[in-house]
Amino acid sequence: MEAKRLDRDLSVTEQVAPSDLADAARAGFRAVICNRPDGEGADQPNFSEIEAAARAAGLEARYLPVESGKVSDGDAAAFDAALSALPKPVLAYCRTGTRSATLWSLSEGAKGRPLPEILSATKAAGYDMNGAARRIAAGGRISAADAAADLLEGHAQGPRVDGQAAPGRQGGRLSGEAGPAS
Repeated sequence: MEAKRLDRDLSVTEQVAPSDLADAARAGFRAVICNRPDGEGADQPNFSEIEAAARAAGLEARYLPVESGKVSDGDAAAFDAALSALPKPVLAYCRTGTRSATLWSLSEGAKGRPLPEILSATKAAGYDMNGAARRIAAGGRISAADAAADLLEGHAQGPRVDGQAAPGRQGGRLSGEAGPAS
């Protein structure tokens, strides 16, 4: 298990084994969030095994399963609520850590954290959130499908929120994006 820090309260990692949780507790984590649905992979332990090992190690555990490639705004809000309620620091995991990093990115974007800070934190941890940047910048108010379509169309019109340009757009760029001055 390699915990990758996103901020002072959260690190993410790939699938953990029950035996990893005592190490997580020794490393200072106080809670764990599972973002991987039971049965997603044949080699993964069920959350009940993770929860039992977490409790034995003195960690709180939450099950917030999210299907790969289908992170919703509701999932990001639930992640933020769990993160707010749990003792810190928290270790979140899924198969590779990307879902957990995406949930954090969307929840932070919805709270107004600047996009460059989010992208920098995830990049430093080894996760590239550039593909979700427009959705993050819009506070999660555009669907993943619309964000993907926007990427495929070359950002011709930018992300839309209720038929309007998404907030944070300035001169064809997202606020904080590097680029030539207009």
